[in-house]
Amino acid sequence: MTLLHIGFSNVVFVDKIVAIISPETAVAKRIRDEAREKKTLIDCTVGRKLRSMIITDSEFTFLSSIRVEALIQRLENLKENKV
Repeated sequence: MTLLHIGFSNVVFVDKIVAIISPETAVAKRIRDEAREKKTLIDCTVGRKLRSMIITDSEFTFLSSIRVEALIQRLENLKENKV
């Protein structure tokens, strides 16, 4: 059970992550709007600028103020420490 810190004391189970995407694309905006309508959008930005979106296999979408590259680096560090 590995957790990824996505900012402001919020974490996501690494095994549940399907994708980490940039929020500026049209597809990302569509995913965010659909998640908002379904009530599966979780905003973890605490009012800061949205910099990444984490999509999970449980249909929840998390919004984070941490850059995509930083989250990927954290994931890689978790994998290195696990091996």
